[in-house]
Amino acid sequence: MSVATASRRVVILICIIASIGFAFDIYELLMLPLILKDALADLGGIVDGKPRLIPGSPEYGNWARTLFFLPALVGGIFGLLGGYLTDIFGRRRVLTFSILLYAFSALAAGFSTSIYMLLVCRCLVFVGVCVEFVAAVAWLAELFENRDQRERVLGYTQAFSSLGGILVAAAYWISNRYANDFYPIYGEHDSWRYTLISGVIPALPLIIIRPFLPESPAWAAKRASGTLKRPSFTELFQPAMLRTTIVTTLMFAASYGIAFGAIQQLPQILGASGKGHKVILAAGQERLDGAIQVAKSSGSPAPNEGQVRAIRASGVGEAVAEVQNWQEIGGLLGRIALAILAVRIISRRALFRIFQIPSLIVVPALFYWMAQNLDGDSILPIKIGIFVAGFLTVAQFSFWGNYIPMAFPLHLRGTGESFAANIGGRIIGTAAAWLTLTFAQSTPPDPAKIAIVAAIVAGCYALVGTVLTFYLPEPSQDVTAD
Repeated sequence: MSVATASRRVVILICIIASIGFAFDIYELLMLPLILKDALADLGGIVDGKPRLIPGSPEYGNWARTLFFLPALVGGIFGLLGGYLTDIFGRRRVLTFSILLYAFSALAAGFSTSIYMLLVCRCLVFVGVCVEFVAAVAWLAELFENRDQRERVLGYTQAFSSLGGILVAAAYWISNRYANDFYPIYGEHDSWRYTLISGVIPALPLIIIRPFLPESPAWAAKRASGTLKRPSFTELFQPAMLRTTIVTTLMFAASYGIAFGAIQQLPQILGASGKGHKVILAAGQERLDGAIQVAKSSGSPAPNEGQVRAIRASGVGEAVAEVQNWQEIGGLLGRIALAILAVRIISRRALFRIFQIPSLIVVPALFYWMAQNLDGDSILPIKIGIFVAGFLTVAQFSFWGNYIPMAFPLHLRGTGESFAANIGGRIIGTAAAWLTLTFAQSTPPDPAKIAIVAAIVAGCYALVGTVLTFYLPEPSQDVTAD
């Protein structure tokens, strides 16, 4: 069944389930920078009445790098296998399984009793996320054979990824503001746990919608006729596919490297204990002053040391989430712009350069400027800068969702997509976070140093991506080509 024969209801259901997957793909990825500091403080144990793992300590740096990079590595490896299974067993089945996997792994992460349990759960979340993206874009591309319609559907459903970023920032804000109103976990009202648990949300509509979803018509027709070729990883490196495989993988990595090397380090820069942005830290102190005043007026005891830390962190967390929202709104508009331009600009190279070349200038300049202005009296310039950075960078992610399904033949589509997205984006690209955190490590943490290193790392990734646009192949527009 193609889009021409499918009922409007079925097409809408497919777009809804793909949009949910895209939204919570980014939701899960952007969760870690928000909850990292509090989660490590709570799970790392107490020494002399203070958390053992605090920003600036070598152990904190080691665990931060591990939680950023190891799940991406595991997700990339198993995501590669997931793409292969997508070509073997079909798009719909693998897509559904992947969403269920990362939703319930996120739920389990909220009940972590150790850092190791949190790490395992985050690895499972990444496996689900990595497989979901590959299956979803192949599925949508093969359902809509008309080029303009396909570009619009892929572009606009991927825009929900940025909605996922806005939602996770909102979930984090709600978890900080109303943590004491939620059911305690292990006797505590830890906001980071509630933020993690919220990742189960995409499983709920999926359970209802799943029985109504058809398989990819192009894949199903070839399988039914017995003409579906068996995918092979080695085929990606044969002369006919070698250039496409290498260039798309490295350029995908460049897009992710800009985001993870710089933009996703924003919470560590603005909210660094004692040295973050002046306005952000003031928000935490204001929250603490308010709590002390309430305690005095009600005759309650003053907050103890642990409560002081939690209250101040809550205020800082809300302020950081507000800045993060500006980036996500910029990303949402960038994805929408990409969806509009994808129909009007035939050349994929020209389309990509509209976003890639400006990001080469804007993102490094923003983070370098930020390093010099953490004591500013206004946070508005950073909000505007991160809005523009989000617009330029996040749109590139939508570009790849539109491009890579057409870059590989039908029988190799899931396998080729998974190599570019997972080896390139999830492993090589996400390694940018490891590089930034490694070269910026200091005791105590120095947010200005993190910002400068982030500028350098993002600039290097962006430069690689810009140079490689000259070698990016123009893909076929025949979705059934094999």
